[in-house]
Amino acid sequence: MATNSDNTVNKSAKPAKYTVIKQYICENIESGEWPQNAKVPSENELTQKFDVSRMTARRALQDLTEQGILVRSQGAGTFVATFKSQSSLLEIRNISDEISERGHQHKAKQLILRSIAVSEELAILLNLKNNEHVYYSEILHLENDEAIQLEQRYVNASLVPEYLLQDFTQITPHEYLSSVAPLTEATHEIEAVLASPEVCQHLEIETNIPCLQVKRRTWSKQGVVSFAILTSPGNKYRLGSHLVV
Repeated sequence: MATNSDNTVNKSAKPAKYTVIKQYICENIESGEWPQNAKVPSENELTQKFDVSRMTARRALQDLTEQGILVRSQGAGTFVATFKSQSSLLEIRNISDEISERGHQHKAKQLILRSIAVSEELAILLNLKNNEHVYYSEILHLENDEAIQLEQRYVNASLVPEYLLQDFTQITPHEYLSSVAPLTEATHEIEAVLASPEVCQHLEIETNIPCLQVKRRTWSKQGVVSFAILTSPGNKYRLGSHLVV
């Protein structure tokens, strides 16, 4: 059993040095200090900063690369990866940015923004107790004044206490949540559905028009932040990605 210089027993073992390096890198990414595509310190720089062997520094960078948090480019260095979900290779993007990149105008209508009692299903999804409340928003996104997506989002009130104070006609929920609770993990569930009459009415489509529906859970360092249901008309919206293998 390990002891210190005074021959007293250590109450807790120190984390491995490569783990300390990994924590340092992740904390800088989660805080926004190092945004996606930012270059991170090299093996040599980490070796000097943490007084470790180059092999230890390399192991930390390799572990984070294998987890998809970093990307290593031969001869160029190591960079913060573009954020991607853990369940797929689909990049989580802000819909207003997608629309702007097409040269079109994004608008949003804030249909609902309120606190609601948590159901048993939501309690499981957001890792909450049954007697808690969550924040619920319903935002209709438009592209050149045409309804393109209905966003129904349930938010962990304890992690994002000022969610109800936002104007989501000026900033998307994704933008706001990314700024106050930076994403560390996400899951997607994607399927073709026939939407409810109410959703079809918002999207201005007939009830027999197939829709693309994405159910997404997102985490920050503190826990599950939100569960969103994103529904788009199948004849107006395409989901795509650029895969790198």
